[in-house]
Amino acid sequence: MSLEQTINEDIKKAMLAKEEVALRSLRAVKAAILLAKTAEGAKESLSADDEIKLVQKLVKQRRDSLEIFEKQNRPDLAQKEKEEIEVLERYLPAQLSLDELKPLIAAFIAQTGATGPADMGKVMGQASKELAGKADGKTIAAVVKELLAK
Repeated sequence: MSLEQTINEDIKKAMLAKEEVALRSLRAVKAAILLAKTAEGAKESLSADDEIKLVQKLVKQRRDSLEIFEKQNRPDLAQKEKEEIEVLERYLPAQLSLDELKPLIAAFIAQTGATGPADMGKVMGQASKELAGKADGKTIAAVVKELLAK
């Protein structure tokens, strides 16, 4: 079952259960899928990778908003973002922990022959491609920076 079908089923369940947070989050995913499908030059259906990237993008947007709301001391809006992130993360594959990520990135550094911070772009290109959907870009960048600084 595609993500779109799963989302549609879950929207029905959320409506019946009167779960406002889930409903709000799922409708955002459905809207994003429809926009992606109707975009100029888009295919009729999204691949599984595209669906994961789409949900990751929505989670990232909410994390950015959460950060802003916390800085502006708006706990009411921050709470909404936290709740939506929680719902959206159910549709993402399990994320790698830092302990799992470090050896993988060390291997990418060895493969690319990177020696210092100037080679970060080479490592990030390969790491981002290989770890898409398994780790957040900010986390990957932080680990690459840390390992290249040594």
